[in-house]
Amino acid sequence: MFAEIENPLFIDAHELDHYLADGWFRMGQSVFTTNFLKFNHVFYSALWLRINLLEAEFPTTKSKLQKLNSKFEVEIQPAQIKPIQETLFDKYRSHITFETSNSLEQLLFNNTKRDIFNAYEVNVYDKEKLIATGFFDLGHDSGAGISCFYDPDYKKHSLGKYLMFLKMDFCIKRGLTFFYPGYFVPGYRLFDYKLDLAKTAMEFLDFRNNQWYPMSAFSADNTPLVEIQERLKELQILIEQAGQVSKVYHYEYFDANLVPSLNGLGLLDHPIMLVCFERQPNQINPIVLYDIRKKHYQLWLCNSVYGMTYEAEHDDFYGEHLLHPFRHLVSCDSAEAMAQVVTTALVKVED
Repeated sequence: MFAEIENPLFIDAHELDHYLADGWFRMGQSVFTTNFLKFNHVFYSALWLRINLLEAEFPTTKSKLQKLNSKFEVEIQPAQIKPIQETLFDKYRSHITFETSNSLEQLLFNNTKRDIFNAYEVNVYDKEKLIATGFFDLGHDSGAGISCFYDPDYKKHSLGKYLMFLKMDFCIKRGLTFFYPGYFVPGYRLFDYKLDLAKTAMEFLDFRNNQWYPMSAFSADNTPLVEIQERLKELQILIEQAGQVSKVYHYEYFDANLVPSLNGLGLLDHPIMLVCFERQPNQINPIVLYDIRKKHYQLWLCNSVYGMTYEAEHDDFYGEHLLHPFRHLVSCDSAEAMAQVVTTALVKVED
């Protein structure tokens, strides 16, 4: 699955290492994975990152920030949310342009009483004033950065990045091998700062084969989203050449499996699909998906879990129905073979 969430009762240190290495991350008191995202009606790939702390050579930015912020006091200890941190988080939220949780309680615990992670906090003080806080989880061999926030009045001190370096220093002193800062999003600059934390030791997870590679091997022209779209466009052209109708759509609810009330329903989690037949109101046509792991096309029948009140932002967006794929009809290794299957089926239906 491309988007999935689990709610374990407890996660020990080794289990957290395994989750992180497989591209899973913390969400409240759950763990989730996703490989695609949507911001401002644009779809992106999400690529999980990690830093090999045994090989890390930090940029000069690190020493400059240490010097710039040397007058501040740093405290690192097991995490325990305090009112002063909630106050700082509220101030931070009022100055940012992206969405985040309404409170630290919601961010770390999702308003539950569970506490399944070995979480630490790093606090930065200007004398007695709390000006920055970051949270991170510790496994047996790994650390994972969860959140950083700071007083906007201290923006020139780059406290968000400073907190990241403090977390990694702590992990190095604990003898940990990897630090996981979350994902970055090719083409969406908000997360690009992570790539500068330790360039030579930065790796990304290619979920197509579940392997970690150095960032030097990354190509923005070969992200999973690009590959899926190219393969489906190739198929669409072949179907059109045969005189039949189909269209590639971006599916609005590809991440619906991350919604707790929908978790476990096996909903469609592909961000892009090819819809066979001409699109009609209240009609759910067969779809073709490209399985990026198995490198083949799949023809599916879907049913509607919910009919949605939907007005498309773009004509290549699909959101009339929350889809559940219920019958796999056939798989084909090539676009030519799948085009033959689809066009033959379309002709039979028209006859």
